[in-house]
Amino acid sequence: MKIAVISDIHANYLALSKVLENISTFDKIFCLGDLILAGYDPNSTMDAIFKLKDRLKDDFVIIQGNTDKMVANCTDELIQKTKEAFACMGYSLEQDIKITKPEYIEYVRNLPEKRNLVINGLKIELVHGSPRNQSENIYPSLENDKVEEMVKESSADLILCGHTHIPCGYSLNNGKIVVNVGSVGRPMDEDKMPTYLELLIDDEGKFLFEHKKVPYDKELVKRHILTRNFKHCEDLANMF
Repeated sequence: MKIAVISDIHANYLALSKVLENISTFDKIFCLGDLILAGYDPNSTMDAIFKLKDRLKDDFVIIQGNTDKMVANCTDELIQKTKEAFACMGYSLEQDIKITKPEYIEYVRNLPEKRNLVINGLKIELVHGSPRNQSENIYPSLENDKVEEMVKESSADLILCGHTHIPCGYSLNNGKIVVNVGSVGRPMDEDKMPTYLELLIDDEGKFLFEHKKVPYDKELVKRHILTRNFKHCEDLANMF
């Protein structure tokens, strides 16, 4: 079985489109959230997500990310706090909730924060940040004991996460494997190319995985973001 795991799309429709071209023949797709906020086209992004779930049905599994929750539960107070902490994200949030179709905001509001699956005996947990916190960071170069503490309550053999936008993986002393799949829409590693995880599971539940990168036009995405013309949008564009 071949599974693609994607995360952190952030309204980057071009990046999502390029990744979906690469994974069109996969058996299943898992999505770890952060769909709408802080990109250039939330509605086209969600159109693509809806087409994906309609095509794959139960073979498409999706959870909520922390910025999905921000969009779904947005208040004036949250916008102001976000502006003070991270200006371009706050101003993007203010505009995103105005331009995103209400049915898409309702959809991300109702997504689960995590999912547990069993495939051929392999126990898999899908989370956005970590099993204990939707916004917790599993970065490269963490000490193993810190990662073990984050996942100690999970009963899964394989824990798949995103949130940091930087791919990495851990083989822990407790036998668990933890993989951060990276980001489709706003990758933060050196080359900033859309990244997804290819996961292969055999009939006995044994698995292999590999991070895959997809070339695309980063400069075009920057130009798209600048056309949104909200305050500090140039800071957001420079993140791509």
